[in-house]
Amino acid sequence: MANVTHNRPISPHLQIYKPIPTMIMSIVHRITGGALYVGTLLVVWWLVAAASGQFYFDWANWFLGTIIGRLILLGYTWALLHHMLGGFRHFMWDLGYGFGKAFSTKLAIANLIGSLCLTVIVWAIGLAMRF
Repeated sequence: MANVTHNRPISPHLQIYKPIPTMIMSIVHRITGGALYVGTLLVVWWLVAAASGQFYFDWANWFLGTIIGRLILLGYTWALLHHMLGGFRHFMWDLGYGFGKAFSTKLAIANLIGSLCLTVIVWAIGLAMRF
């Protein structure tokens, strides 16, 4: 008896479909959601350091002030804002709006541009407050 599963076509996947903005933003939304878990652990670490005493708090602030720490914080800020805007987009879809192909494509592009602009604004305000 032959195995009929070998004659079935393979389900389409990323190598078949041409990437479009809504597809890419969906994938990035999932990635940023995962990155927020790691970033939130970083926030918890900073809060625990603050509660543990001046030495640990100074050490945490020193690490977050290094180039690597700032890049991590920059990535966390972007992931947070990008995921938030993507959540608004999904909420709008849950309400039944924005399903048109042209509009959803514009919304996906706006999600990326908006998250980048908001990240720059947040960091500009944060850096301005230091001086």
